[in-house]
Amino acid sequence: MKSSRLKMILVLSGAAFAAAVATGCDAQEDADRENGRNLFIEKCGTCHTLAEAATTANVGPNLDAAFAGARESGMDEDTLEGVTQSQIANPREVDPELTNQYMPKNLVEGQDAEDVATYVASVAGVPGIAPPQAPGGPGGQVFANNGCGACHTLAAAETAGTVGPNLDEVIPGQDEAMVEESIVDPEAQPTQGFPAGVMPQDYEAQIPPEDLELLVDFLIENAGKGGDTGSGAR
Repeated sequence: MKSSRLKMILVLSGAAFAAAVATGCDAQEDADRENGRNLFIEKCGTCHTLAEAATTANVGPNLDAAFAGARESGMDEDTLEGVTQSQIANPREVDPELTNQYMPKNLVEGQDAEDVATYVASVAGVPGIAPPQAPGGPGGQVFANNGCGACHTLAAAETAGTVGPNLDEVIPGQDEAMVEESIVDPEAQPTQGFPAGVMPQDYEAQIPPEDLELLVDFLIENAGKGGDTGSGAR
């Protein structure tokens, strides 16, 4: 029951649409979409799926699914941006006991909030949209497509997430079995200083075996070596 209610945190209600239209919100011409994308991956990608950002979390609503219908019905990006800004400033609280699970108010503020809203409005629910080509070859693309950079720093992937361990620091010296275990069973050997239960537990089911192999090889070959990426394949 709580799970189904939790997924309604950011449901695009009629009231939110009306508020956005009433304010006459226009897409910010000075918004930095690249900054918005980076902030989304860091701040929002741990809870939301968004194809262009390569984030796949399901704590909160899938934003592609949430915006697809509105976009298909003719909702323009100015209004979608207004809806997003409204949800950032005043997210829907579903249960006072779930303070660590529902979205806090003003997760980003000011210009950063405008940047995130403009970015989301430009990509959420766009048919066939995909993340840009990632550095590091096939393994780097698997890393990007599964949203790993939203939580982890890895210079070879050009990511700087801080939710999880810095992979450039923790992976060197590990073998393939250890790295694979940290992906498919992250609670087996948790890294000190990071809370349990944050990393998804279902990557073994979500990542095809051939992609998992590419990902492990990419991490082994590149972690701790800066931006000098290898092929990510055997």
